[in-house]
Amino acid sequence: MMPLWICRLFGLFLFPALAFSQGTSIAFSQPANCAADQFYNTASLSCVSCGSSVGVMASPDRLRCTCAKDNAISDLGSPLVNCTQCAIDQVVSFNQRECLSCTGSTCTCGAQQIRAENLSSNTYSCADCGALSVPNDIGNQCILCQQTFISSNCVCPESNQSGGLCFPQAATVYSMASAWETLYLESSYQACRIYSNITACQLLTNLVILNVTSLASTPLNLYSLIYLSQNKFLPPLFYSTSSAQLWNTAPSPAQLSFTRNVQMQFKLLKYDIRGNFLGWQDLRGGTLQMCPNTQAVWDAAFRFGTFYRLSCTLQVADLLQNVPEPVFYELFVSYTSNGVSMVWPVPVWNAGFQGSTNPISSSSTNALRRFFLVDGISGRTGNISNPPAYVTVATSLNLSVYVTTGNTWDQSPFQLTVQYQKIPGISGTAQVSFAVTYSQSQGTYKRDTDIALGVLGSLASLYAILETSSWLRRSGQQYIGILVLIKFLAFLSGALANTFFLITLGTAIYWLIAFKGQTSVVHVTLPPAGGQIESDFIIYLSVAFALKTVELLHLLVSQLTVSMFLVDWEKPKEKITSNSQGKSNVSIWRTILVANEWNEMQTYRKISPIFQLFSVLLLLEVVGLKNITAKDLNLDLNPPSGTYLASWSIILRFGIAASMWLAVGIVQILFCVVIYERFFEDKMRQFTDLCSLSNVSIFILTHRCYGYYIHGRSVHGQADVSMETMLSNLKKEEENLCPLRGLEPSSDIQTFEVLLSDRVRDQYEKIMEPLLETPRGQRGSTESNPLMQQRIKTYYTINRFLSSFLDHVYKEIDYVVKDKLFLEHILDMEFQQPMEKSILYSDDSARFSRTLFYGNELVLLLFDTLLFCIIDLGTQNFVLATIITYVVQMLVEILRYQIGKKNVSRQTMVEENFLI
Repeated sequence: MMPLWICRLFGLFLFPALAFSQGTSIAFSQPANCAADQFYNTASLSCVSCGSSVGVMASPDRLRCTCAKDNAISDLGSPLVNCTQCAIDQVVSFNQRECLSCTGSTCTCGAQQIRAENLSSNTYSCADCGALSVPNDIGNQCILCQQTFISSNCVCPESNQSGGLCFPQAATVYSMASAWETLYLESSYQACRIYSNITACQLLTNLVILNVTSLASTPLNLYSLIYLSQNKFLPPLFYSTSSAQLWNTAPSPAQLSFTRNVQMQFKLLKYDIRGNFLGWQDLRGGTLQMCPNTQAVWDAAFRFGTFYRLSCTLQVADLLQNVPEPVFYELFVSYTSNGVSMVWPVPVWNAGFQGSTNPISSSSTNALRRFFLVDGISGRTGNISNPPAYVTVATSLNLSVYVTTGNTWDQSPFQLTVQYQKIPGISGTAQVSFAVTYSQSQGTYKRDTDIALGVLGSLASLYAILETSSWLRRSGQQYIGILVLIKFLAFLSGALANTFFLITLGTAIYWLIAFKGQTSVVHVTLPPAGGQIESDFIIYLSVAFALKTVELLHLLVSQLTVSMFLVDWEKPKEKITSNSQGKSNVSIWRTILVANEWNEMQTYRKISPIFQLFSVLLLLEVVGLKNITAKDLNLDLNPPSGTYLASWSIILRFGIAASMWLAVGIVQILFCVVIYERFFEDKMRQFTDLCSLSNVSIFILTHRCYGYYIHGRSVHGQADVSMETMLSNLKKEEENLCPLRGLEPSSDIQTFEVLLSDRVRDQYEKIMEPLLETPRGQRGSTESNPLMQQRIKTYYTINRFLSSFLDHVYKEIDYVVKDKLFLEHILDMEFQQPMEKSILYSDDSARFSRTLFYGNELVLLLFDTLLFCIIDLGTQNFVLATIITYVVQMLVEILRYQIGKKNVSRQTMVEENFLI
């Protein structure tokens, strides 16, 4: 028959399991929820009582039942046990399964005795340990006493004991804030110094490393005493060479050369806090990276050429749970020399020690050999089991890699900089990061950039002087005044803006090709972030944008202050009588048509801003060209998901963005000039044809004595004709049955550059002055507005003056037509100064478009490029840069159009309401 307790056991485990298997809901509980007399049944997932027997209690992990110390246990493997309480004169055996009775004369064993048990008879007796032996911790076996106690026959004065060791003289008691240092500092020092205990030497070295804020510490002073005695078992703490000679101990550049995207090989030497050697380990993934991530992202840190940074915020409590005791590391780079695997120790720089003098040797560097990540031990005070008052965390680890093109090093090829932070308590958070950066000597590059800046800057200044000289001649200025100085500064701004733009663009393209174009051994790396080269680049780019903005404002002001007049060649169809009171019966609609078309062309450009923005954004974001601006050697336009994406390089990002913007813009300009204007529509030539059909010429003055003339006089004499007559006239021109449209006989050139003499200009200003007076705000009929009447008379007067001037009526203020010299075309200036006669230079390239956006496409294109790039520089967002650039473009166009519209209306007598 089955015993009752077995039946109970069967029911206890079987039926809950059967009930649970039915899929019913149960109350959630875990072992920590169980009471002191309950255990956690892993079958029913609930807390079950251990029973009410005397001495029965739950185990510390609450997963089974156990007995009190003075009870024997009957355990068959079940969580439930039977406890038997021993008699008063009995003790429980070491295995806690039997109650033993004393058979000797002494039942209480002394400090040098052990308890000998006879389990067959359930008895015990006390036995003495021999010489040089002591009872073990349990008291059931005699063992040889610790080696340092043997010389004193296993008896050592308490004052000579420290850390479980016995020393020949009394140990020094150091008053340390850290309980760990108080416990182990003296013993590790004495054991290392006297006994050459290598584990104690390692422990002492670890104690030095734990003091992360200062080199002036008691552990380091004790370390120095042993170091000076040349103890060969004391591990190196600092590099023995000076900072200037640190890299001389490194392998040659040929041995540490790396190809594109190869994994750098590092090894770690590990020790625990007690100085025990934990072995070698290959540096992979998240060994030194505390931020959680995927293995692929972690491994990207050691892919050569990849600028890497991973940061996060972690709970200090979680860090202590993952690293309950500090682990100490020494970092080595692995390489091969003549087929032999070699390692070189990477210098470790504690940021808190910078500027301090090495206390061991003033000629040695402060570069360490050892570091740790998390320390929750040294912050414990009073007792080692107390919670730490602070936790020391390596919040920043930066592995610096130096790349050289020579055969020797002028800087350490690798170095690790560690920044420690003491965080109070364990409830706070820590901002931790791991980074890998690259650097290279940039002395030659800086020199070359300065030379280029000096040469191009000098050429820009010379160009500004030539432009100012040309402006002086065209404006008829005799003296240098404040206006001349302002013009010089405006011209200089434009020239220097182009200079700085060329330097920044050349810099960006150089780094793009030199860094990203490496296919074998890597010899070139990007300038470090925040370094002099990158800072100079940002300054140059910002200056280029600021100066280009000044140039654009100067362009807008110049275009909006242009003086122009529409010369109407149309003759009245009926003779003006005395009753007409000076009124003309010539239709004004032809003039309005020309003025309106001119107004529409003010913001016309060779490129489409919307197409420009869309195309550039498509190339950068959709095609993925922006991905090659990352600080790595990858050229993947669309990197697979899950891979590490390096941070953007400011220089490379500008290089790609500016190149794409210029490339799309140049393609649009070439398409417009070579294809669209040749085979579809040429706005400038069409406008000239419109002037001829309207029998209206345009006289434009951009300077006081310089401007442009568009000859629109109809070869047919009349333009206000019927459709049949107009078609007949066009047919005659097509069959060459009438004169050519040009200003001169037998010439078809209709556009000219005008250089007026002072006499012509003075006469023009004298007649034009009343026309520039604006009678706005006065409504009503023309007859009742004397100022308007005066302006109308002035309009007819200037129309007669200009038409007569162009017809060579005034011999004393006549003009000549000639071609510009080749050098005058190249320099865009005139070598001759008109004295008696004005000069009209033949212009078959429609240079009058310079008074419009159309003829200043380079300025606008460069401004848009710099605007787009400078916004991206601040936002690192191409989409946002596109939106803001579009808004600014629209504002500039609206401003140019509206102010230009008012200017056209004011100078052509055409009301704004008639201008679209």
